[in-house]
Amino acid sequence: MPARDKQIPVTAAFADEAAWRHVRAVTKAAGSSFYSAMRLLPLARREAMFSIYAFCRAVDDIEDGDQPTEERQRLLNEWRAEIDRVYDGEPTLPTARALVEAVARFNMQRKDFMAVIDGMQMDIDQTIAAPTMAELETYCRRVAGAVGLLSIHAFGISTRRAEEFAVALGTALQLTNILRDLKQDAEIGRLYLPREVLLEHGIESRVPDEVLAHPAIGKVCEDIASMARERYDLAVKARADCPGKALRPAVVMMVMYRKILERLVKRGWRDLDTPVRVSSPEKIWVALRYGLM
Repeated sequence: MPARDKQIPVTAAFADEAAWRHVRAVTKAAGSSFYSAMRLLPLARREAMFSIYAFCRAVDDIEDGDQPTEERQRLLNEWRAEIDRVYDGEPTLPTARALVEAVARFNMQRKDFMAVIDGMQMDIDQTIAAPTMAELETYCRRVAGAVGLLSIHAFGISTRRAEEFAVALGTALQLTNILRDLKQDAEIGRLYLPREVLLEHGIESRVPDEVLAHPAIGKVCEDIASMARERYDLAVKARADCPGKALRPAVVMMVMYRKILERLVKRGWRDLDTPVRVSSPEKIWVALRYGLM
């Protein structure tokens, strides 16, 4: 039976226990703030979010893999076909089997899964290096905003303002990731800092190592940090118009990542080797403070 035609109570545990164990293990192994935040959710919604995360991890690993471009393209195409199989009720992979139940419960949209894959496609089509601002916005909208749209269905709220919250927060998180991962991305030839901002500060090169060594790199990064803050602020305003407590896990993520952003700014942009993290005790405090509101 196609996933969209199934009727599964939203509170029921996942029937495919092996698939559930798989997506839970994938999420926990990542060691990110995401796992801590999603544990605030009721069981079925938590399982759905772990399924979304495992999907994103799978396609992101393809994007970041060291296989030849042709192989990465094949694997990404296989995931497009697998998402179609999810909606036909015929998945073949453990993560996709978990997604079948998540889609059936929470009315997640096929187009949002495909948008995430389209975002990964952008990095396979050509290595992203100093994209235009429009290209960066599209990339963030696909790889992060679409994930937010999937997530709010799992949270149980899909109003217009909730959608605006999801896209704004997703973009803010992605911009924070871009600033956090500057060196790692440069090592594989990637640079997500927008071309217009580089040129505004006198940086004409699009070679990642040259850009990061430029004296004006700090000003560029400060501008991107300001962009991220603006999106966090938009998310806060949209959140205020969303009733109930459904978005609490996303608020926890927002608080944690905003801490990371401000610590990146405080650290500066010359010492890219010093990692910036939120400690485990801080994660617990944030989860208690914002997850129980």
